Amino acid sequence: MNDKKVAVIMSTYNGEKFVSEQLDSILNQTYSNIEIVVRDDGSKDNTVNIIKEYQKKYNNIKLYEGENIGFIKSFFELLKLTESDYYAYADQDDVWLENKIELAVNLLNNLDESKPNMAFGNSDYYDENMKFISKGPKNKKFSFLTALFSCVTQGMTMTVNKKTRDMIIENMPKSCFFHDWWTYLLCVSMGNVAYSNETVVKYRRRKENATSEGQGYLRLLIWRIKNLLFKDGMQDIKQQMINFKDYYYYELSDENKKIIDLFSNEDYSFLNALKKVFYKGRIRTNIIDDMMIRIIFLIGVL
Repeated sequence: MNDKKVAVIMSTYNGEKFVSEQLDSILNQTYSNIEIVVRDDGSKDNTVNIIKEYQKKYNNIKLYEGENIGFIKSFFELLKLTESDYYAYADQDDVWLENKIELAVNLLNNLDESKPNMAFGNSDYYDENMKFISKGPKNKKFSFLTALFSCVTQGMTMTVNKKTRDMIIENMPKSCFFHDWWTYLLCVSMGNVAYSNETVVKYRRRKENATSEGQGYLRLLIWRIKNLLFKDGMQDIKQQMINFKDYYYYELSDENKKIIDLFSNEDYSFLNALKKVFYKGRIRTNIIDDMMIRIIFLIGVL
């Protein structure tokens, strides 16, 4: 059962307050063939010393110390530094349920290893002190079309196979919205995505988190409007599509080629806008989000 090696890759930065709790939850997994590979992204606090103390107790922890390059590049750098059968992204401040890796391995073992594959579960929301806030979304739906505009899950719930890792490091993206979103795009477009409705992570929500996810739908909607309409969010999404198309267009199915051709088109025309607005199928899984994105198409922001 434990024949497949899983590299748990973690990028840390000033995480002294929470990293021990996360490491403990990874070390307490029911699946034993695990290597923890940490790249510290230039921490100024005691994070590195804490990890070194764990290294004295456990022989399956590797630590790389690097300059600050940001968490996206740091995770991609970790993929380059690590050889394994499967790879699991880990943030420094969450807590994993003990069967997280075992569940992912069981899902991945049933998939064709020659394709980029991903397995993921759900997460529930907790505050800084690990006090329960709310259940996370369940029964998630996904497709290549929806993946162009949103990532259905978070990196800390993902485990991927070596093919996925190899494809990422062979064509390291010039830019992408997030490392986990790029990974998800790769698997949903050219490989397989296996999903369990089971909660596998306690997702710690802090003031520093990148989005308002887990703090109520209204706050999340306001965050999206501010970041997608009034900042560069939509242009970042468009650029990610363009980069993905540059790397992988000829490996996509004919249907997916048509989808990315339409939605990555940089030349605005009212006709193309209408094609996007009235495109069949759900573009975002939530109906309000779906309506919002179609309005954005019409006014030419994306």
